[in-house]
Amino acid sequence: MIVGEQKAAIDFTVDANNLYREEAITDLRVATIRILKPIKADGSDDPSRTPLFYGHTQLMSPEGPIPIQSDLKAKTLDEAIREFPSSMEKAMQEIIESIREMQREQMQREQSRIITPR
Repeated sequence: MIVGEQKAAIDFTVDANNLYREEAITDLRVATIRILKPIKADGSDDPSRTPLFYGHTQLMSPEGPIPIQSDLKAKTLDEAIREFPSSMEKAMQEIIESIREMQREQMQREQSRIITPR
């Protein structure tokens, strides 16, 4: 990437010791669970490392779908399936609180612009 005459210092080196194969599991209803399985640089499984599990779903709102995602504290797919509902509920509550906080901040900014006559 060239910005003006200077080159940006971006390191695109692949970490061959931290490779994962991604797999997606879905119930075709609400749940998608991504499994990142550790692999070696030659593509073979790496049993010395633990797979990573991530849950994904979405809520429909008047403005469109709202994606919800969270890491699942699991070591197996069965554990990830059991963890999914509570993890999504927690992530949803965090999103709701974040939206409420943004609304409060916006209201404060708007109120600080209001000039009242003396």
